[in-house]
Amino acid sequence: MVALMLILFVVGIFLGIPIALALGISSMLAINFLGDLPLMISGQMLYAAGDSFSLMAIPFFMLAGSLMGHGGLSRRLIDFADMFVGGLNGGLGTIAIVTSMFFAAISGSGPATVAALGAIIIPGMIKAGYESGYSSSLMATAGAIGIIIPPSIPMILYGVQAEVSIAKIFMAGMGPGFLIGGVLLILNYFTSRKNGYKRPADEAAAKCGWDVIFSLAMPFIILGGIYGGVFTPTEASGVAVLYGFIVGAFIYRELNFKNIPIILVESAIGSAVVMLIVMCASLFSFVLVSQGAPQQLIAFITELTTNKILILLMINAFLLLAGCFLDASSAIIVLTPILLPLAVSIGVDPTHFGVIMVVNLAIGLITPPWGWISMWPAAYPKFLWRRYPGQSFPFWGCRFWLCC
Repeated sequence: MVALMLILFVVGIFLGIPIALALGISSMLAINFLGDLPLMISGQMLYAAGDSFSLMAIPFFMLAGSLMGHGGLSRRLIDFADMFVGGLNGGLGTIAIVTSMFFAAISGSGPATVAALGAIIIPGMIKAGYESGYSSSLMATAGAIGIIIPPSIPMILYGVQAEVSIAKIFMAGMGPGFLIGGVLLILNYFTSRKNGYKRPADEAAAKCGWDVIFSLAMPFIILGGIYGGVFTPTEASGVAVLYGFIVGAFIYRELNFKNIPIILVESAIGSAVVMLIVMCASLFSFVLVSQGAPQQLIAFITELTTNKILILLMINAFLLLAGCFLDASSAIIVLTPILLPLAVSIGVDPTHFGVIMVVNLAIGLITPPWGWISMWPAAYPKFLWRRYPGQSFPFWGCRFWLCC
């Protein structure tokens, strides 16, 4: 029955059915054919999956990211970075990476980071002579760090699924996030130096005022409050919304009653998509666990080898493959109950394993075929798509991650 459910899910994906619906439909059909569970349990599981205090952080972080984009915070971060490194070799690429890392510390979402910053940075890079495919790929790759550097929506989902401290997994994600960002900076510098990517001499760097300090302070307030024990990650998401609104409306004065409805609709749509995936993936995971999939996997792997390193390598390879076809949220909810028992059985700490999952799935955000679906429209504005329809952005993204 597990095999039948997986086949139905894969067929649904290739037929173009949205991932959330493919997960839900295949799960309900499996429950119906099993016969030992009432179909009514589907509705109960869907409701229970969304009934979590920790998951309340998702819509708030989505809203905080949208407030940053519309309230002028993200633009000031870009101008601040441009003032210092914009004229260097690969300066605009450096701006894209550094600003994405700052923005990731508020939005918690890779696609949201790319959507908010890409429309500003990518046209500027192409105007300065950067290859369009390179510009889009760099922005998408930098945006993928958004689910590694905390706060991170996939890390919140993993914490809920694995029942581990979300604050601990946030802290564990800091090192890998900054390490990957640093490697991207080095790669961008040498690539730009080789190709002569530099702002033209007749273009002046952007100016930024003292008020940029309010944009720079936001990540430190949010993360400092979490690690200092002042508030929980869920409460931090509410603080981020309040801070972003106050700064955007009363200090920068770029938020008004006209764009508030747009911000709310954007955040509601983004949150609804994530929550629908969460609920349907939870139902899918419930069926897998109820049929003993974790135990079967442990037995199968331990028959092949008992070497911990080989088992971890197989897990990493499987996560990389899964990330090519599943978004991070659904993959974490479906795979955590299956892979976590295997990881724990070989002595891997659950918090450490959460970082392993998120980093591997972050690579899936920019690798085909999911990279085309999830990150390309956000990183590649429509006017560029029409002008340069033949650019192979996802393969540039593969090059970036292979070097990392």
